[in-house]
Amino acid sequence: MKPSLRDRHAVAVSVDCLVFGYDEGQLRVLLIQRRRPPFEGRWAIPGGFVEDGETLHQAATRELAEETGIRKVFLEELQVFDAVDRDPRGRVLSVAFLALVKPSGLKLVAASDAVRAAWFVLEEVPELAFDHRGILDAGLQRLRADLLRRPIGLELLPRKFTLGQLQRLYEVILNRAFDVSNFRKKILGLGVLQPTQDYETDVAHRAARLYTFDLASYRSLMANGFRAF
Repeated sequence: MKPSLRDRHAVAVSVDCLVFGYDEGQLRVLLIQRRRPPFEGRWAIPGGFVEDGETLHQAATRELAEETGIRKVFLEELQVFDAVDRDPRGRVLSVAFLALVKPSGLKLVAASDAVRAAWFVLEEVPELAFDHRGILDAGLQRLRADLLRRPIGLELLPRKFTLGQLQRLYEVILNRAFDVSNFRKKILGLGVLQPTQDYETDVAHRAARLYTFDLASYRSLMANGFRAF
């Protein structure tokens, strides 16, 4: 009689949901304050163990909703984290997922294993539980790579935005400055933006035109990619 897989090795599987948001010209990450040991009271990336009968994606969707109140966001698999000593409770593999959202449209409601849920700008992220600093760094690296080959602004910017706001998004995520003329020439050359008839309001300087994404071109570039900057 063959032994059960449960008898072979005590290895648990968990999911972690790394959620980036962009608001007021700052890139932010969503964290929860843990309610229970280990690392009780420490800030962490939302997540938890995969339950029987769940796929990884189902577990990630459930954990994110339970701990932060956020639902109906696109979660993309990021990476498996499998360091032997990553969890003091025993051998735990974690599959991390990545999501991009607009924080202003979301209401955070902490529950389950979370005492609080809050957005942190990257420069103010506290010491994190487990190996979550490594997950955050890996997610940021993926985000930077994606920004150079996919037009991810639709998930992070308002529906209408200025070219200056779009440039600021690139500069914040990539941590580098761009020449205004070169940036605009490159971005407009992608054919993914549509100028609107609207302009900025309530600004001291000359009002800038607002743009929006051409959804058909956007989806094409998301699927096929490009090389920017």
